[in-house]
Amino acid sequence: MTSSLSLLTSIPFAPKTDCSVTSRRIIFRRTVVFPTNKWRCSVTPGQQPPPNQRQRQLKDSESDEKGIDPVGFLSKSGISHKGFALYLRERYKSLKDLKDEILKRHIDFRDMASGFELLGMHRNVQHRVDFMEWAPGARYCAIVGDFNNWSPTENAAREGHFGHDDYGYWFIILEDKLRDGEEPDELYFQQYNYIDDFDKGDSGITADEVFKKANDEYWEPGEDRFVKSRFEIIAKLYEQIFGPNGPQTEEELEDMPDVKTQFKKWKEENKDDPESNLHVLDSGKEYDVFNVIDDPVSRAKFRAKKPPIAYWFETCKGRKAWLKKYVPAIPHGSKYRVYLNTPNGPLERIPAWATYVNPEADGNQGYAIHWEPPPENAHTWKYKNPKVPKSLRIYEAHVGISGPEPKIASFNEFTEKVLPRIKEAGYNAIQLIGVVEHKDYFTVGYRVTNMFAVSSRFGTPEDFKRLVDEAHGLGLLVFMDIVHSYSASDEMVGLALFDGSNDCYFHTGKRGHHKFWGTRMFKYEDLDVLHYLLSNLNWWVVEYHVDGFNFHSLASMMYTHNGFASFTGDMEEFYNQYVDRAALLYLILANEILHSLHPNIITIAEDATLYPGLCEPTSQGGLGFDYFVNTLASEMWLWFLENVEDSGWSMSKIVDTLVGISRSSDKMLLYPENHNQSISGGRSFAEILYGQALDQSSVMNDSLLRGSSLHKMIRLITYTIGGRAYLNFMGNEFGHPKRVEFPMSSNDFSFSLANRDWDLLTKEGVHQDLLSFDKDMMNLDKTERVISRWLPNIHHINDPNMVISYLRGPFLFIFNFHPTNTYDRYNVGVEEAGEYQVILNTDEKKYSGQGSIAQDQYVRKTISRRVDGVRNCLEVPLPSRTAQVYKLTRILRV
Repeated sequence: MTSSLSLLTSIPFAPKTDCSVTSRRIIFRRTVVFPTNKWRCSVTPGQQPPPNQRQRQLKDSESDEKGIDPVGFLSKSGISHKGFALYLRERYKSLKDLKDEILKRHIDFRDMASGFELLGMHRNVQHRVDFMEWAPGARYCAIVGDFNNWSPTENAAREGHFGHDDYGYWFIILEDKLRDGEEPDELYFQQYNYIDDFDKGDSGITADEVFKKANDEYWEPGEDRFVKSRFEIIAKLYEQIFGPNGPQTEEELEDMPDVKTQFKKWKEENKDDPESNLHVLDSGKEYDVFNVIDDPVSRAKFRAKKPPIAYWFETCKGRKAWLKKYVPAIPHGSKYRVYLNTPNGPLERIPAWATYVNPEADGNQGYAIHWEPPPENAHTWKYKNPKVPKSLRIYEAHVGISGPEPKIASFNEFTEKVLPRIKEAGYNAIQLIGVVEHKDYFTVGYRVTNMFAVSSRFGTPEDFKRLVDEAHGLGLLVFMDIVHSYSASDEMVGLALFDGSNDCYFHTGKRGHHKFWGTRMFKYEDLDVLHYLLSNLNWWVVEYHVDGFNFHSLASMMYTHNGFASFTGDMEEFYNQYVDRAALLYLILANEILHSLHPNIITIAEDATLYPGLCEPTSQGGLGFDYFVNTLASEMWLWFLENVEDSGWSMSKIVDTLVGISRSSDKMLLYPENHNQSISGGRSFAEILYGQALDQSSVMNDSLLRGSSLHKMIRLITYTIGGRAYLNFMGNEFGHPKRVEFPMSSNDFSFSLANRDWDLLTKEGVHQDLLSFDKDMMNLDKTERVISRWLPNIHHINDPNMVISYLRGPFLFIFNFHPTNTYDRYNVGVEEAGEYQVILNTDEKKYSGQGSIAQDQYVRKTISRRVDGVRNCLEVPLPSRTAQVYKLTRILRV
């Protein structure tokens, strides 16, 4: 048997096309047939089979699918749990059923994830704009805006223009208007090259002249009579089939026999004819109506002909002709909304697929902005997406607070001033939060209102494209924080009660509302909602060339309790009645489709519960992410800094938290702190460590020394002890002394803490030194590939001495977290005998350290003594609150 599962094996997707905002087109794809498995059940209908029999049925059905094992990752991860294994098999069957349902409505999965090619506002080549929207609860749909004086009747879905289908999709055509004195096109199919200035239509050749030229040069004498008389062949065929007095209406027309029956009848009627005449249609192969016999001369002449495409191009008018003849139905920059008449009365909404939105509009109801810039103003892509590196050094940033002034910074300012800083600091990727449109600035962008629109408060879609393009030119990948786990509950801007009903995009009742955040929860089992969300992911990749997504707060969607429950570690918590299977299926589909359409895409899972199989292949029962975030690390560091004296820090707890997740440890993303510690009402680490002591005019004191030492050590161990991905939030690399606080009523809407003070780096002192250390720390992987190639071997954890040491390839990392104890000759084990040299020391004076280790002590030779379970050891000086990185520079053979 073959499977309906389409993305776990090789799938013939349609070729990727360049679909820009100003140029979208309908792409016709070949239909792909997916045979389905037939599930058999030996019990009576409606009765569940016994668990062991049901598990055997599932296993037998999967055995024929090569390379697919719904529980494959369990043995790899060392998980032995029959209940969870059975759940994974049942989830896999649900996934197959879901894919079968999708393929009943969509040609393929690319079509499922490309709704933006049809929905929303699109320029049509036949001098018009098409609008499509999904509003199944509406009775009437129209486009209102400043271009039609907000009239609910001028541009509406109506008979003869598709109007409304059975799935709730509305279609509206906005015809471009003829300018005064202009005549309509002679050809109803006249197309316009709206995008480029390459304008064949301005050649002055009329349509009549073009067709005459085509006829004269293309047709042989007499061949064009069927062009001039289009119905001659049809009339003759009709008369040949039905006779001169054939049926004139559909009622008189009986069911026509199939081709095979007709052929047999004709063959019987002409059985007395010569044998050669009986095969005129099939050339010896019966019913092959495509291989009609002809003479070699005619065949050669026909194949030598070239279609008159050149003449057709002469009739395709360009942008100059379009601007001269037509006024756009909806000009670029127009404000508009969709008007819906619902059972609860009329309402106006911002279209769900709008690509540019002003959500607040000075306290009034927001509106969409029609974005169709002329070619000279549209962004032209200059750079290709960088290659995906083996390790990620991610710089997380928020565009609005990236400037030094107390205001909202723009995309252009970020591009010109911040991107070069990120490149110089040694990072290879940026992760942008708050880019997708949201009404309330203080929500940092996590209460998204318009999922296909960049935030208008930062700039235009073209500005964001320029940001991404310039980042690619610097070799930086661009990731987005994507929020598909919930949505804003705002009814006037977002999707809540979009068509007047409560169950359009979201669940009804309690399940449709987040328990604590006041947001709405998506109905992931609805095909149209899946169509919307999957298309949204594909949209950001196709339209804006982003390189990946950080899926925010997955626990909110994967559990009906939104992740706010006590997790004990029992496996049952991952498949009990509180787990939302539909949400898990959506995540699997999202990863499969994204990685199939865009093989180099990166997906990151932010899940505080660390659901089993986050980064395992979907063919082996996983969810298919490339990386997962270990959120416990930052929580641990924050807890230590705020609640535990330095001398009470547990080295075992540090190591267990940073690397205690044995499953897919190479896919782990770690950070000491991200935006949560500062934005979500807390303090940044620098604010906790330094307090009021961080004064550039003061000399280095004990408080500054402690703060800078722990700041460097926390970052170095987090960066080097985990997987192959690390993240830093903007400004934390140089110890930004202030937290982030967005303007809101509690602070009188002040912007004083909603910025980054880059001027601190213009003065000599701690901030410059911390940035210098962060650059050298990034350089460990940039030049030495420290985290790209190996996972650490942690062989030394000493809680009384507060020392941690581990090996990573030819590199040795040693940390002394003790606040007072300094060790002159501390022994740690190493595998290879030889000379080891310090390549990074947190205590150097250029990093605001004390310089306790002299340069002549930077090279150490091994001693043949078994320590820490390895053959050799090093005796190294280890000052308090310092860390060193040693590199094996010369191997000694014993």
